[in-house]
Amino acid sequence: MKKRKVSARSVERLSIYRRALLHGLQEYGASVYSHEIAHSCQLTAAQVRRDLMAIGYSGNPNSGYNVKRLLASLAAFLDCHNSCAVAIVGMGYLGRAIAAHLTGRPSKIRLTAAFDVDLDKIGLTFSGVRCHSVRHMPEVLADKHIEIALITVPAEQAQHVAEQLVAAGVVGILNFAPVVLRLHERIYVENIDMIVSLEKVAFFARAGQRRKAR
Repeated sequence: MKKRKVSARSVERLSIYRRALLHGLQEYGASVYSHEIAHSCQLTAAQVRRDLMAIGYSGNPNSGYNVKRLLASLAAFLDCHNSCAVAIVGMGYLGRAIAAHLTGRPSKIRLTAAFDVDLDKIGLTFSGVRCHSVRHMPEVLADKHIEIALITVPAEQAQHVAEQLVAAGVVGILNFAPVVLRLHERIYVENIDMIVSLEKVAFFARAGQRRKAR
């Protein structure tokens, strides 16, 4: 399938649709309607249809979407042709938790290497992945053909680590450090700031309580 240009939010939703379909295979059966997908993902049926049409897949008004063909179309659009090797920099509690979550999952995204500065961690294996010294990042990343990395280091170290990764050939970064990375625009960066998200949840939870109290 030729990949069309879609927004980052659309790609995110397409991934969510696939997860909903995989989790509800027995519930949906051979076919599924846009409103069923929408209900599972807390979106509108119109949004689901627009996203799926953007990748060149359309359903039948009478029978909906064929689940197997839809999953194949989502895979053709979202996935790497072969396995996609990724690395984690920072094997503290968060890094190790993410490594455990990624390992053994049915995905073409494969955790291949880990890095840290702590001598007590270097040389150890976490969730089946060896932890290397950050000093060896260039050769390890090149040897394992890694172009995607996750950063789980303290905020004050994140920018330097990101620059090292980019210099070693990384073109995509998932950043868990609570800091804005300043990198070339050709590098795709996705920021996961748990504190900001938690403050957002707390704010709207309080707002909801205030509305109930009125």
